[in-house]
Amino acid sequence: MRALWVSLAVLGVTALAQAVVVAVSGSVALLGDTVHNAADALTAVPLGIAFVLGRRAATRRFTYGYGRAEDLAGIVIVLTIAASAAFAGWAAIDRLLDPRPVAHVPAVAVAALVGFAGNEWVARYRIRVGRDIGSAALVADGLHARTDGYTSLAVLAGAGGSALGWQLADPLVGLAITAAITLVLRDAAREVFRRVLDAVDPELVDRAEAALREVEGVRGVGELRLRWIGHRLRAEVAVVVDGEMTVRQSHTVAVAAEHALLHAVPRLTAALVHADPAPVPGEADPHHALAHHAPA
Repeated sequence: MRALWVSLAVLGVTALAQAVVVAVSGSVALLGDTVHNAADALTAVPLGIAFVLGRRAATRRFTYGYGRAEDLAGIVIVLTIAASAAFAGWAAIDRLLDPRPVAHVPAVAVAALVGFAGNEWVARYRIRVGRDIGSAALVADGLHARTDGYTSLAVLAGAGGSALGWQLADPLVGLAITAAITLVLRDAAREVFRRVLDAVDPELVDRAEAALREVEGVRGVGELRLRWIGHRLRAEVAVVVDGEMTVRQSHTVAVAAEHALLHAVPRLTAALVHADPAPVPGEADPHHALAHHAPA
């Protein structure tokens, strides 16, 4: 929450300063950068709502809690990026069709530098915090802010062209900014899409399997599933144990496997471990049979 409100304040001040320059200069390149910065600042609102909802306890209806609200916030962020790209593109094309000189070019250059500094600071802050807590939405938001910083430098290039008397420099830079926003949109949409479909880094699966195989009493690792709920991981796994074990002994192995997972996999907060008896030679695996006859 602190990362959200600090970045909201920094980007809000940045966008406000740029908006003043847009009003007096008429630069569409700076307009596109300003709109994008304002949209980036406002994405803190859906993320803040998602984080507050995620703190609520699970209920009998929402048995996993409300952590998936972060995925919905990620979708809102993607739509916001798309809207800002559409607006920036429209403004640039309109200026290409109706070229006009840019006034107060030095002020535009200063505003571009302010935009770059504000966005780069926010990007580093959001990405660091997002990776620390495992929030894909916050990392996507940080990457979004970083690209905004590069587009601010493009505004600086457009201001240089305008200072040399090239009127098309400003709208052409505006189109370049639109293209940059579109690339951010693609990356953010891919990250959010993967999270919505419960995708995880395969390295986490490898780490979990390796940790389970080191547990005393585990003879094999069956089906292993990991999923994100908000910025926390949950695991479900079946391990194979000696078929001659008592229920109490199997439970002890399952508890040890759970502890091994919690220590080996970052941000894993819960694990459900099912112990399957190793099949006797010539006897069908009951767990495999149940899976085979389960309805689609």
